[in-house]
Amino acid sequence: MQETIKTRSGRVIIMPTPEEEIQINAGIAADPDNPEWTDEDVAHARPAAEFFSPEVFAQLCAMRQRGPKDKPLKVPTTIRFDADVLAVLKASGKGWQTRVNAAMRDWLSTHSAV
Repeated sequence: MQETIKTRSGRVIIMPTPEEEIQINAGIAADPDNPEWTDEDVAHARPAAEFFSPEVFAQLCAMRQRGPKDKPLKVPTTIRFDADVLAVLKASGKGWQTRVNAAMRDWLSTHSAV
């Protein structure tokens, strides 16, 4: 069984096997455009604020901010489903709530709102 690590948020990370680790390192070594950093590289690294001009750094920081919201926010709610219906929805995998939302939107487009 592969080693796992549980994060503070509860997410479980499956660690690579020794064989997978060898393949990963071989891939890193084979990429001349993105070599793995050495201790010397890390020692010479500088913060972006020191490297870029103030104008460029400000633009980079501004790019990280979320732009205007072009979609309405989702509203948290509670809804009750029969256990068997909920089990099938969850079994459909990640994104099941988004699919339920899309199904409800489709249903609303064919039924008059009260």
